[in-house]
Amino acid sequence: MADDTVLLDQHTPMMQQYLRIKAQHPNELVFYRMGDFYELFFDDAKTAARLLDVTLTARGKTAGEPIPMAGVPYHAAEGYLAKLVRHGVSVAICEQIGDPATSKGPVERKVVRIVTPGTVSDEALLESGRDNLLVAITALEDAFGIGTLDMGSGRFTVQEVNSEAALIAELERVRPAELLVPETFYLPPLQAVRSLRKRPDWEFDADVGRRLLTTHFGTRDLVAFGCDHMRAAIAAAAALYNYAKETQRTDLSHLSAPIVEHLDETVAMDSATRKNLELDANLLGQEDNTLYAVLNTTTTAMGSRLLRRWLHRPLRNLEKLNARQDAIAALLENYAFESCRKLLKHIGDLERILGRVALRSARPRDLSRLGASLAVLPQLQPLLAEIKSPHIQALASAVGVYPELVDLLQRALVDNPPVVIRDGGVIAEGYDEELDELRNLSNNAGDFLVQLEAREKERTGISTLKVGYNRIHGYYIEISRGQADNAPVDYQRRQTLKNAERFITPELKAFEDKALSAKSRALAREKALYDELVERINVDLRPLQDTANAISELDVLTTLAERADQLNYCRPELTYAPGIHIVEGRHPVVEQVLETPFVPNDLELNNERRMLIITGPNMGGKSTYMRQTALIVLLAQIGSFVPASRCRIGLVDRIFTRIGSSDDLAGGRSTFMVEMTETANILHNATNSSLVLMDEIGRGTSTYDGLALAWACAEHLAKYVGAFTLFATHYFEITALPEVISEMANVHLDATEHNDNIVFLHNIRQGPASKSYGLQVAKLAGIPSIVLESAKQQLANLEQSGSKVSTDALTASESLKPSDNLQQPNKRGKSSAADALQADLFAQSSPSLVEERLKNLSLDNLTPLAALQTLYDLKALVKK
Repeated sequence: MADDTVLLDQHTPMMQQYLRIKAQHPNELVFYRMGDFYELFFDDAKTAARLLDVTLTARGKTAGEPIPMAGVPYHAAEGYLAKLVRHGVSVAICEQIGDPATSKGPVERKVVRIVTPGTVSDEALLESGRDNLLVAITALEDAFGIGTLDMGSGRFTVQEVNSEAALIAELERVRPAELLVPETFYLPPLQAVRSLRKRPDWEFDADVGRRLLTTHFGTRDLVAFGCDHMRAAIAAAAALYNYAKETQRTDLSHLSAPIVEHLDETVAMDSATRKNLELDANLLGQEDNTLYAVLNTTTTAMGSRLLRRWLHRPLRNLEKLNARQDAIAALLENYAFESCRKLLKHIGDLERILGRVALRSARPRDLSRLGASLAVLPQLQPLLAEIKSPHIQALASAVGVYPELVDLLQRALVDNPPVVIRDGGVIAEGYDEELDELRNLSNNAGDFLVQLEAREKERTGISTLKVGYNRIHGYYIEISRGQADNAPVDYQRRQTLKNAERFITPELKAFEDKALSAKSRALAREKALYDELVERINVDLRPLQDTANAISELDVLTTLAERADQLNYCRPELTYAPGIHIVEGRHPVVEQVLETPFVPNDLELNNERRMLIITGPNMGGKSTYMRQTALIVLLAQIGSFVPASRCRIGLVDRIFTRIGSSDDLAGGRSTFMVEMTETANILHNATNSSLVLMDEIGRGTSTYDGLALAWACAEHLAKYVGAFTLFATHYFEITALPEVISEMANVHLDATEHNDNIVFLHNIRQGPASKSYGLQVAKLAGIPSIVLESAKQQLANLEQSGSKVSTDALTASESLKPSDNLQQPNKRGKSSAADALQADLFAQSSPSLVEERLKNLSLDNLTPLAALQTLYDLKALVKK
């Protein structure tokens, strides 16, 4: 700020007050309430003008300099706050808390709450179908602690991971709206998080966190929550809790007991996999044509958020998954899901309503929706009682009924309350006698005065008597000067005019005292009654939250039942035994956007057949086939039915994908570097229980390098990892691998050619493809015919040349008698990639020169990838 160096006493009293408040909130924009506006000053005003597109002005001076100033109307503040939150900006709301009538100097003000991207709870500032999470992370004792808090619902989770890769993967899953880290914590990928907040290291203290949590939840320790030993997670929770208290400045009674999450309970997916599978965002970052878009027919906002969480966190717990499947099957019987969904449509976003109730920021329409939602629950219970599923019955028992609370809310609130309480009109007539009287005084003052005038005329016999009012003297009874002497003794003279006298009576004085303050007193009484309602709801907060959670899951389960019915999904058989068996599987998203019937395909992976080498033309359906397999497995592991006629899934621990290509311009990585980084992640982290999709590995570099890398990756996955793998490639040389590695098999996507045109059949066939149809696909894309003719000639030349080179290489390879350490056979076959490269070396140079170089190498101690790199280095030397 420009005036930081100027002494505070050189400013006006009001600006002194502002500067003191601003000094306490240097990292937030201060919305400083002045009458009907929130004003911003100095640098805050300049920032607001830029982000909100409001006028920047300079009004008056302080310390001899003009004051940059911008303002927004207080009644429209929510819209402006929403814009700032979307920009990752935090705002301190500074309200007038003093009485202007009694204040000497500036009205007393203080910051009543801080609105930050991760702590907002106002309906207007949140996306209804997406969690808005405040996340804290820290590192402690060789573990990373992660804490997440959804301020809107109170959902609070903690977990620990043991690697940076796992930490980044979890952050990409939860997508924090705001991320808290210690000041000394540095991890390059985090720098891209827009709402990154550096907090003092001392806030991330495990002992402090333990004390805060046990005090908040009223427990002796954290053993019951299952996180007592998780010091890193507790340290992250400490920072999370402190920040929430600091910003909300109220009780956090709606926080759930910490839910402990473990990575080994779920299917791990990295960011590339989530992106490639288009779970809830397509490659353009939109929700259209995603798995979430296909499945999301939920009837409540909280159900849609839970569905999204399920999709991003598939489970490995067979018991939980079978319980969900049993529930869906029971809901499908006699179409029970339909009657349930009809009632669920009338239930509002209880999670977030209850969050605002707990934070004392609930609005009248929140309470109205709460009452209407709770009124539906008694009708839901008999429907749930008829559904023969233990899981549904457990959810039904958590859905309480609240007749007293429903009756209270229905009596207390008008049918369609205004948005905010400040203007009144929220509490129904007849609910409170005092409020009704105040409203009558305010609304019916005219009637009272007419009645009073008639009574006084009759009592005094003075026909010209009048009852009136002016702003200076208030209410009065006016009698002409000639009849003033006939005024009753209880008339007290208030004002003398030229031709009349004005009086007041005890009755009129009492009415005046009430009437003049009736409106403000009515608003105050109404606000007090409203606050009492909020406190009454908080009495039942925990059971109400349990009800909301149960309703959310019921919504998701009935939605999955509806989707299974409408989209012809089958119930998959889930097992811990390894293998994936799919009959007539379909891509859940593609089949919804096709105008023609989707061509289903089978898939079989088991211990004897762990990798499929997939060949076929571009646009033939290889990527669709691979993705549909992953999506079917993912759907099965959230407990959903799947798009197939029959399916058996052995639970997988991870899903990896290497599909598509793109540069990472911000990170300075080329397409090929991105491809290799993702491939390296798979090779390092996949297990024999993982599902791996590899599409066109090696296409970002030269043909020989690409082929060698693709070959080595496929070989490594099959021989040393053993993951269930779908490996799509255009390198036909790789189709030779199944001949030496029995766990591999070739399949291809079928196509046919007619008059130089290609017809994609999209059927999976056993064995490798016979050709790639590249020129035919190019013709479909509109490549000029003259270019296609030239390409045909070049293809013929290359094929003729390639045949001779291959023959020479094969001859050289057969004549070579390599030493034992070059052939390293194992139970799955020898290193075919190394052999092929050796043959290529001998084809391009004299055998004596190569043999001399090879004598000094010891490939048996190297991994397949390292051996290949060594051979490539040798190849470069031979060329020189």
